Amino acid sequence: MLKTITGIYQDGQVHLTELPQDVSESQVLVTFLDPSKIDPVKLRQLIDRLETIAGIGQGFEELERGQTRPIGDFVQEMQQKYGISG
Repeated sequence: MLKTITGIYQDGQVHLTELPQDVSESQVLVTFLDPSKIDPVKLRQLIDRLETIAGIGQGFEELERGQTRPIGDFVQEMQQKYGISG
């Protein structure tokens, strides 16, 4: 799983902008960014890509464990959820 949360490093501590609801313990990577060189749009795009890659990896793991369902069930669920007529 990959979850990205922003934070501030101050006085030897990292202060997160939010606490992850579904994580009780995890290894983390901390990357220090130069504020004068950050393009917020490109940073968000990078985070989105990393989360997409992690999601694809999770999907492959579920597939290997046999945690799949018929595509028809998925299509029906999405049609109901988003009011799409089939």
